Amino acid sequence: MRISSDIESHNKFYTDLNGYQIQPRQTMSKLPLQANFYPMTTMAYIQDSKIRLTLHSAQSLGVASLKSGQLEVIMDRRLMQDDNRGLGQGVQDNKITANLFRLLLEKRNEINMKEEQSPVSYPSILSHVTSSFINHPVIPMITSAGSFISSLLNTFSPLTSSMPCDMHIVNLRTIQSKTDSGPSEEAALILHRKGFDCRFANTDLGLLCSTTQGKLRVHKLFNKFHVESLISTSLSLMHSFPDARNISEISMNPMEINTYRIQLR
Repeated sequence: MRISSDIESHNKFYTDLNGYQIQPRQTMSKLPLQANFYPMTTMAYIQDSKIRLTLHSAQSLGVASLKSGQLEVIMDRRLMQDDNRGLGQGVQDNKITANLFRLLLEKRNEINMKEEQSPVSYPSILSHVTSSFINHPVIPMITSAGSFISSLLNTFSPLTSSMPCDMHIVNLRTIQSKTDSGPSEEAALILHRKGFDCRFANTDLGLLCSTTQGKLRVHKLFNKFHVESLISTSLSLMHSFPDARNISEISMNPMEINTYRIQLR
């Protein structure tokens, strides 16, 4: 798939690293074609001083920008012979697969040339929300009408309000009890604060969320649940910090993932 535009990106484009950060890439004509393709886990974009064009993907593919203003994505490949990478044969039994993409076109302003030479880059808030929308869709679960339907709640909203736009709940799950196979009274709350480019507009975008400078009052987050305790721990929940204590407010820096032990009533 090739996307062409009049954006003056020259030989530079940007791809994400496992969906966590953005790194600039440079197309080099002296290299073979395959050497200019890079993994695209969730997004890739090209930009100039006025416009940024972002391609969001719901699947991992290879991407390149072989000409200025272009993005090329490898949807599939066929090999007539073995490529000596372990398969032992060519790949000729390709299957039809569905791919999901979103295109996002944004205006840029207040360009700083020193920041343009930085080894990292950041998406906008709207870009983060778009990526979350296609990579973490709502999963509808449908069942036939039965006698137990009357005992179910018509609506259930566990949160009192939307999470901050730059905060993502990676997981909220119960922790297994140490004495039996059932769940304990604690749950694991894993949060990821995303870094975003402040030069893009983050207001009047029609979003139902806002930014809070990385602060989150968990005691006011849950609806109909009371937070008994909230303790910071290691990412794997295996170790507790020596100075760990019960906290009421979470403060995170951009590009960080934190894990907490939370007890709800």
